[in-house]
Amino acid sequence: MAMRSLWKGQLRLSLVSIAVELYSATRTGARVSFRQIHEPSGKRIKYEKVAEGIGPVDKDDIVKGYEYEKNNYVLLKPEEIESVKLESKKTFELVQFVEACEIPPLYFDKPYYLVPADDLAQDAYRVVRDALRQTSRVGIGQITLRGHEYLAAVKPCGDGLLLETLHYADEIRNADPLFSSIKDEAVSEDLLDVATALIEKKTAPFDAATYKDHYSDALKALIAEKMKSKSGKRVQEEDETPVAGGRQDNVVDLMAALKKSLEGAGKGGSKTAAARKGPARKTSSGVKSSGKTAAKAPDKTPATKARKKRA
Repeated sequence: MAMRSLWKGQLRLSLVSIAVELYSATRTGARVSFRQIHEPSGKRIKYEKVAEGIGPVDKDDIVKGYEYEKNNYVLLKPEEIESVKLESKKTFELVQFVEACEIPPLYFDKPYYLVPADDLAQDAYRVVRDALRQTSRVGIGQITLRGHEYLAAVKPCGDGLLLETLHYADEIRNADPLFSSIKDEAVSEDLLDVATALIEKKTAPFDAATYKDHYSDALKALIAEKMKSKSGKRVQEEDETPVAGGRQDNVVDLMAALKKSLEGAGKGGSKTAAARKGPARKTSSGVKSSGKTAAKAPDKTPATKARKKRA
């Protein structure tokens, strides 16, 4: 499968603009991943966008909200957020250059490959790459990715350029409260000599290929063993039948779970509706509750009636 770029735009150095594309430099596919399964039924656990008192909601009805006070939000539509004009959405400008070792490792976040977008961009791209290598400098700028503007550094990497997003200063925690309890005492010279000699003995060029993810390897071996074993429990998920509206009908399951919860509460000696303050009413989900707010009119649509019959 061909890699898909995460960002397309211009790498700018003063008056020179170079068409570039950004690709993730890391992958997680090599790691073992699991899905959550409901063991009694063998069904896969899924997560839905739900609103309290409403249930599952359509994706198109979701907007972003900023909580300016407790439980108070100002709503922003996607087109309003998109209208915020930032030059870094399409242009990564190198505004400063620093020594390659000047940025503390603590600030580095995620690596990306920055490549020329076409043949015409390659000449200028190579000039920037070689100039950075020759001066042992790192270029600094800002780039907008996935709705956030990141501080980023660019440096030569093999035949190309590596872009690494950086944390802003206010994102770095102060280590003093954590390190302040470490006593400032002199270290034994003999112990220091032994530790230094051990470090020197084990010093070698870094090669990431010599290190393996032993935990993932052990999990893969365990899975392979379970696959071969006849005693290993397996389940097969059935194809899901689409319902009207393209949404899974979880209302029946939800209603059954709520009724079962109410039955369990009754056995445990919970208060009855008559003992609660305020008149009993029905919510939109059909579960009795109390309160001063008037109940909403029940939904009399055919789909709702059908769900109630099944419940």
